[in-house]
Formats: sequence, C-alpha cells, structure tokens
Amino acid sequence: MEFPDVGYKLSYRNVKYPRLEFRTGELLLVLPFSHDPNAVLEKHRDWIRQKIEFMAESLKDSSEKEIVDRTHEEFRSLVHFYVQEVSGELGVKVNKVFFRKMKTKWASCSPKRNLTINSLMRYLPEHLLEYVIFHEITHLVEKRHSDKFWKIISGEFSNYNEFETDLFAYWFLIHKDSTVRKLNLH
Repeated sequence: MEFPDVGYKLSYRNVKYPRLEFRTGELLLVLPFSHDPNAVLEKHRDWIRQKIEFMAESLKDSSEKEIVDRTHEEFRSLVHFYVQEVSGELGVKVNKVFFRKMKTKWASCSPKRNLTINSLMRYLPEHLLEYVIFHEITHLVEKRHSDKFWKIISGEFSNYNEFETDLFAYWFLIHKDSTVRKLNLH
C-alpha cells in the first residue's frame, strides 16, 4: 500500500515494536528488522490520514499567522527571562541554556537539566515562546508526557491544546516550502 500524498522513509532498527512518526511533514517508519512496512502502513492507515489532514489544516492556518521579527539579542534576553521566571515558579533549577537550529522540535530538556532552544523560536509570538519554555522546564518536574505533566501544563495554560496547534502552524509557516513539497500540496 502506498500513500502518494505523503512521503515516508523507512528506518530498520533493533527495536521491539514498530513506531510511526511525522517529522516536519514526512512520515518516518521505525521498524524492527522483521516487519513489513506495507502491513504497518495498512494497519495505521486511519491514523496516517488524520495526521496528513491535521498537517494540511495547520499549513492552511499558517497563512493567517505572522512571524515576529526580533533580534538575536532580544530573543536570547526574552528566553533567559522566561527560563528564570518559570524555573522559579516550578521550583526547579535549569543548568544551562543553549541555542541552536533544530530540525524537528522547538526545544528540548536534557537529563543534565540543560535546555536547548531552537533558534527559530525567535520568530514566534511571545506567548508561544513562554509556553514552549514552560513545557520544557516542566520536564524537570515530570520527565514524560504523563497525566501529571499535562496537569502541571494545564494549571498554567488551560488552553494548551490551542498553543500546541498554533506551534504546528508556525512550524509550517517557517518551513513552508519544504513542508508543501513533502506533503505534495500545491
């Protein structure tokens, strides 16, 4: 079975179960060596279609968004402000903050308590920048996206689902050309 409207890549690894991921508009199948990709694609056809529709909607929504134009200095200052504010609010300590361009995510939090911030976040509106930082620092309280994690998030951002949806739209806005090609939307 093929999905002509979305590209996908195969990665065979020493894993127990197959995993499907959408990264920047492209489907990645991570499979154990013995799995048939067509069977996995067929089994998850509805989920894949839902994700494709969601990404197409996010791409459409991105045309209504505006990129913020702030300097690197303004961006770094704002990030450090929110890191200090949120870490104090959650009662945790962030070790270091790094800035670099990331291919698949807005930010990450390491086990060493370091935050890596995607330098492309400088184009996000301030409320989304604050949300991403809060989300990552919350991982210092609760590592996984568990019920406890989302309870902490919803305590600060009751409408966090809207923030997550907006982040997708901004991702597609910033990466529009490559996303359109990967989703085969013209």
